Amino acid sequence: MRRSWIILGLLSGALAFAATGLANNGHSSPQNGKFGPYTVVTDDPGSCGNTWATDTEKRTFKIKRNRDGSYNLIRRDHGTFLTKDGQSPGACETRRPHGQAVTAGKHGKFHGWLRGTITGGTFDPTATCPADCGFTAVWIATFFGPNATFSCSADSTDCQFAFAYSAPHQGLRWHHWYDKGRGAGTLLHERFHGDIANP
Repeated sequence: MRRSWIILGLLSGALAFAATGLANNGHSSPQNGKFGPYTVVTDDPGSCGNTWATDTEKRTFKIKRNRDGSYNLIRRDHGTFLTKDGQSPGACETRRPHGQAVTAGKHGKFHGWLRGTITGGTFDPTATCPADCGFTAVWIATFFGPNATFSCSADSTDCQFAFAYSAPHQGLRWHHWYDKGRGAGTLLHERFHGDIANP
């Protein structure tokens, strides 16, 4: 989701977060390959590329070593969002039904995951996590070093993600939005469904 770690190709979706707030280092000791949770505050872009909400979330990373020396990474996010005035997250979807706008101050919850492969670098499970370790690029650079690469940060078919947003009881006409896809960069195939939008 932003800072120096914008995921190439996911700028139009809910995964291309740009940092506006903070990320604390949570628990950096791995348990069964799991790190976190980290607290992260981010701007959330919708299908038009605009910032439609601010997210406050808990984030965990889980890794598993592959036979070829690379690592599978699964990032899991869950938290809350608060909308901003402007285009709704689904306003630029190619298929209807969806809305066009959302007003500020609507709140809801979201959850989702991102999965890709880390190659290069050297894994150090005892690395010291900096204050912004909840951001994906920072986390990878911390635990794998600056030479590591992540398949969700380049042109790749080796990336998958799915996020779901819900805002019931907010006086909205549409109160569920989904952002799912495969690939990254020029090979990104992203699908949106629904919206968080006004009547």
